[in-house]
Amino acid sequence: MNVVIIGNGIAGITAARYLRKLSDYSITVISGETEYFYSRPALMYVYMGHLKFEHTQPYEHWFWKKNRINLIHDFAVNVNHQEKKVHLQSGNVIGYDKLILATGSLPNKFGWKGQDLAGVQGFYSKQDLDLMEQNTQGISRGIIVGGGLIGVEVAEMLHSRNIEVTMLVRESGYWNTVLPAEESSMINRHIRHQGIDLRLETELKEIVSDSNGHARSVITSKGDEIPAQFVALTAGVHPNIDLAQKSSIPTTRGILVNSYLETQITDIYAIGDCAEIISNDGGRNQVEQLWYTGEMHGETVANVICGEKMEYNRGILFNSAKFFDIEYHTYGLVNQNTSGEKTLYWEHPDRRRSIRIVYNDMQVIGFNNLGVRYRHKICEQWLSEKRTIEYVLEHLSDANFDPEFFDKFEHEIIAQYNTKHNKSLVLQKNKALFGYKKFLSNVPTSL
Repeated sequence: MNVVIIGNGIAGITAARYLRKLSDYSITVISGETEYFYSRPALMYVYMGHLKFEHTQPYEHWFWKKNRINLIHDFAVNVNHQEKKVHLQSGNVIGYDKLILATGSLPNKFGWKGQDLAGVQGFYSKQDLDLMEQNTQGISRGIIVGGGLIGVEVAEMLHSRNIEVTMLVRESGYWNTVLPAEESSMINRHIRHQGIDLRLETELKEIVSDSNGHARSVITSKGDEIPAQFVALTAGVHPNIDLAQKSSIPTTRGILVNSYLETQITDIYAIGDCAEIISNDGGRNQVEQLWYTGEMHGETVANVICGEKMEYNRGILFNSAKFFDIEYHTYGLVNQNTSGEKTLYWEHPDRRRSIRIVYNDMQVIGFNNLGVRYRHKICEQWLSEKRTIEYVLEHLSDANFDPEFFDKFEHEIIAQYNTKHNKSLVLQKNKALFGYKKFLSNVPTSL
């Protein structure tokens, strides 16, 4: 069996690793981006000088040969699924028995005037990192278009080099389509506290060129012209389906797959950012652009190809990010505004840390933390076991991540809940401690 994987991101490489664990198949990974797999979220730290690019590669170069995973550094330009062949930019042709498309994402462009000028780019790939190094040499000001996670990463990158930054965000609050209002407000304040010129309810209208075809300034939807020598387009990403479309593999937003990650072409699969999972219940199809779901896609497709018909199941939603030095962790369902949804929200007096617990009919359905880290395993366990809000509060200390080094706030959160609902909840460990002290008080001091 000859399995070919196009794309060496987290989804493609996880598929290769699990295929090797489960089989003796021939495995070939094709990538035009880089020869070796690297951690995409670490690119920002290369630019900021915290890492060298080779430090982003978790496997030594000998790993691939030892595990008999053949790497081809080339771009795939077409798939002939009748003949089961992949045509490469170099002119080489690779045959396959099973083909996995893991082609990732591309930055969004919305037809802005000037979007293809020199000094204008997205930020997703190693090539984008190299281009950003060139585009930001010696500049004094950069503009970021978009308020997502990539946008705030680019803001931190530019800020680390003392480049003035303006962010254009069309919403009324940073990332408020995902973050609840209080958390969005906190991040708005924090971004501005870093010295970033955050302009809300402001869109890009045009990028203005200088006489050499290079970005000179931007004009906003409010009529302001802002000088800048660099423009980062970070208004989201979309599935990279170019190869699939050229190869007549069915797509809509992404490459259409079923719950086994099979496309509508026999022996061709799609995983990671480029895949669009068709809903079985008439709901909205899923396009998942998260690191951990890419890993899950890779493991699932390897099992399917090796004969175990394992349906993909994302399970409980999880995501994490960082807004400069404020960590963000979310589990389950938050900011869904469903019927009967209630929330317990606590914010630290420093206005840089918060905890939100969301529940419906007393059952906890989500956690949303800024600047406070909870243990993933515990949060996932509580959500899967459908624990009540009062059970979670009484056991909240179990969720503390490394409590020796991180502050704990469970007493404040319980006190807030008790005041609001006229309750008298206490931590379970405090109940046990009280019982032990009571026992000691009754032990005779002498025989």
